[in-house]
Amino acid sequence: MSMTMENGDEFAVGCFLSIRTTLGDEFEGQVMTFDRETNYLVLQESSKHGPRRNIRLLKADYIKDFTFLGQGQDPLHSHDCSLDLNALQSREELAIRQAEADAERIGVGVTTEAQNIFDALSKTHQDTPNARSVRAS
Repeated sequence: MSMTMENGDEFAVGCFLSIRTTLGDEFEGQVMTFDRETNYLVLQESSKHGPRRNIRLLKADYIKDFTFLGQGQDPLHSHDCSLDLNALQSREELAIRQAEADAERIGVGVTTEAQNIFDALSKTHQDTPNARSVRAS
């Protein structure tokens, strides 16, 4: 059964739902957002072990049925938001630096075999070789 919503009221931000999917999964979560264009529902599931939360992206076509459990506050409200935006920015900056470092290790004009050898050596060798030579000890 397709769950494409024409008015989106069933998936209003903040509402708590119990959902059963066409694949047999059952879970409860709070609606963070619903994108009508892509028909994706983003849900926040509470964890039984502390303040951590799981975020689930679900194509609404895979929802077999759901039950409205109640209405809550906007889960992304800045005062109640469980996301640490500073930590997210730090993780983003770290990921960008790592991607830049990874990109620097890719050789220009080298064969795939040579790149694979270089990658294997760089995992086991402590020195950072320069672009012109590799020193093996």
